[in-house]
Amino acid sequence: MTGQFVRLAERTSAEIRFTIDGTPATARAGDTVLTAILLNRPSLGATEFTPHDRAGFCLMGACQACWVYDADGARRRGCSTLVEPGMALFTKWVPSHG
Repeated sequence: MTGQFVRLAERTSAEIRFTIDGTPATARAGDTVLTAILLNRPSLGATEFTPHDRAGFCLMGACQACWVYDADGARRRGCSTLVEPGMALFTKWVPSHG
């Protein structure tokens, strides 16, 4: 699956491995969660409010379009949270996550 974002300049920062909805993915140190997800897939998926796929909106923490969940079920803003090694991220909240 192709990501929506494409890295135009190669960064020499460390590669970070994480998962999105259980699927292994990679990012670079300093990437936000939203950037990391959209480098690996075309969208964050649909929400409970709309059946349409979402990809963030404002990219600065003002809207509600980039929320994701960690393995404990905590909600995180994808546009302002840095991806960390080993993160398990989910695009929908599922009770079994946390």
